[in-house]
Amino acid sequence: MRIAALDLGSNSFHLLIVEARPDGTFDPLVREKEMLRLGDAVARTGRIDDALFDQALEALHRFDALADSLGAEERVALATSALREAENGAELVDRIEAEVGFRVEVISGAREARLIFGAVRASVLIDPGPALALDLGGGSLELMVGDRAKLSLAESLKLGVARLTAELVQDDPLSAADVGRLRGRVEEALAPLAEEVTRLGPRMLIGSSGTLCALARMAAAHRSGVVPTTVNQLTVRLADLQEVHQQLLSLPAAERQRLPGLEARRVDLAPTGSVILLALMEMFGFDRLTTSEWALREGIVIEAIGAHDPVDWTDDTHGMRMASVLDLCRRCGWQEAHATQVGRLAIELFDQTLPLHGLGPGDRELLSYGALLHDIGEHVAIEGHERHTAYLIENGRLRGFSPEEINVLSCLGRFHRRGSPKTSFPAFSCLSGKARDRATRLTALLRVADALDRSHATRVEDIDVELLADRVRLRALSHGDIELERWGLRRKRGLFEEVFGRRLEVSAATPVAASG
Repeated sequence: MRIAALDLGSNSFHLLIVEARPDGTFDPLVREKEMLRLGDAVARTGRIDDALFDQALEALHRFDALADSLGAEERVALATSALREAENGAELVDRIEAEVGFRVEVISGAREARLIFGAVRASVLIDPGPALALDLGGGSLELMVGDRAKLSLAESLKLGVARLTAELVQDDPLSAADVGRLRGRVEEALAPLAEEVTRLGPRMLIGSSGTLCALARMAAAHRSGVVPTTVNQLTVRLADLQEVHQQLLSLPAAERQRLPGLEARRVDLAPTGSVILLALMEMFGFDRLTTSEWALREGIVIEAIGAHDPVDWTDDTHGMRMASVLDLCRRCGWQEAHATQVGRLAIELFDQTLPLHGLGPGDRELLSYGALLHDIGEHVAIEGHERHTAYLIENGRLRGFSPEEINVLSCLGRFHRRGSPKTSFPAFSCLSGKARDRATRLTALLRVADALDRSHATRVEDIDVELLADRVRLRALSHGDIELERWGLRRKRGLFEEVFGRRLEVSAATPVAASG
């Protein structure tokens, strides 16, 4: 089923067309955005002027044509604060229905918050929970507290970045008086909620939508010198956000647009957004921000799918990551039996060599996912499929993984056959020194596990590993012929021996039958 979700926001109109499945997963087909800034006009005059009417209708005609061309069977269009508050908002809604041909529902701030949180918890791993989630739009700030199982608080406040810029900002760059007015408005609006938020005890801060994602992207670029390609599950430190804040407040718009990670269309809004974010972090005591690329439009899709096939999003937090990995595997027509066998053996190898590699539970989990994904590149081509695997992992929209974890998984895919992870591979070069070491160790383990199913016949039933001072003895237990697996291990043990400094000796044995 194809669904077109239209988010008619105060800053932008967004279109997301997806191929939806009954299990709640979906493949984005088209994303479109039109920056209209309705919220600016509403904040200044209380109305949407004729020119903006025409631009809005033109954008929606284009969105409707795209939905038609892709065979969207259902359109869901929701409007938020600008149309909700404009004196003539109802007139625009009526004209959309009459001239474009679909119905627009103007929703409350509370419903907007619930939809956004549904998208956030389906996109970001909330661990530790609960989380305080913020969605900073043009006209409003949605503030939510919840975890994977439930939403405990959902509020919509008139603290949108375009609204406050239009109402309170007079100078460029922002003056001390501008900053004082902005902070005063934020603190006044949040004061009634502070006690309730504190009582609920959120343990992580999540931000969504364009302005907060832009600030996180800038903070990451400031720290590493590289603008991240994705910000989903990206975590940035307060100290780096403060550095970016100082840059935004010291530069006029013409110079701000040269700051790494800041889109031109957000140059005038980013300083206000930064003041709002830092005031919130200070008030609620957070020193890190994690970002979600999913927001209202993905929430619309999830709700629309659930209306046809109810989806349970209350499973364990890490279950979301596995579901996302399996969804990508299935989209790529994976060899399930082989991938599952390699995953099982990789975890056995990890557990039995723990004193050797010294990696932790998070690494064990990534190895499991990397094993499941390692051959998905064969969906594109058998020859050189490891390169295709890496590309698919990086662009596969895996949910609940940080950019660093995606890069580690990409390294596992790229080097599971041959070669050593090297800085000429972008995903590896982006990693810190410690993460590079982790990725290399995990690759060495995955390569051995992959060799243990060289025939793709799942013949190895178990392994037994003995760690000695100068070597590692691995016995592959099987009732069948595993000569091909032993041959594969002789070819693929080089990285293991190089990384861990011990020779890998391989033998075959028959499992001992359990006594009755």
